[in-house]
Parts: sequence; structure tokens; C-alpha cells
Amino acid sequence: MKMNDWNDYSRAGDEGPAKLSPDVMSDYITLCGTGVKAGHLDAKTRELIALTVAVSLRCESCIPVHADAARMLGVTQEELAEALSLAVSINAGAAVVYSNRAFNAFQAPREA
Repeated sequence: MKMNDWNDYSRAGDEGPAKLSPDVMSDYITLCGTGVKAGHLDAKTRELIALTVAVSLRCESCIPVHADAARMLGVTQEELAEALSLAVSINAGAAVVYSNRAFNAFQAPREA
């Protein structure tokens, strides 16, 4: 199986809706910067959080952007592995919770 070419994939995001609706992209960029203004977390921590959220949401466009930013901020492979292990555990925990919901839904017949 061939890995995605992240650079090509990222460049593809510059076309389509983003090109046709520049105000949406401008507003998105503003929204992205709001967390930085608070100043309570350092940039490295913010990027690790952003990357683990991107993994949890399966955002293929976000992953290379935040992975690159994390690398540029000096995140080590060990720090990345620890952060990604949190994404795995959170996703597994969510699967447990939603499995319980599915089980409950199975046991409670729907009313007609």
C-alpha cells in the first residue's frame, strides 16, 4: 500500500471551495489563531493537541499540517508517540461508551 503524498494532498486543498469562497478560508484562519491569543499553552503543546485531535477526527488534511508544525517546533518522536497514544486511548474509550449505547439500543426495541 502506498502512503499518501502529503504535499500533493495539501496542495489540493487550495482548490475548490477554498478558492471559490475565500471569506470562509479567511474566517477559518482567524478561528485557528484564537487559541494562540490566550497564551496559556506553549506552541509545542498546542501542536501536539492539534495533531492528536486531527488523528481522532481522521482529518487527512490536518494531519500533515500539524505534524510538520510539531516537527518544526522541536517535538521529538517520543513526545509524538506519547501524544498519539492518548489519541488511541481516547478513541478506544469513545468506542466503549458508544458500544454501550449500541447495546442499550439493541435491547430497547423502537416504538412504531
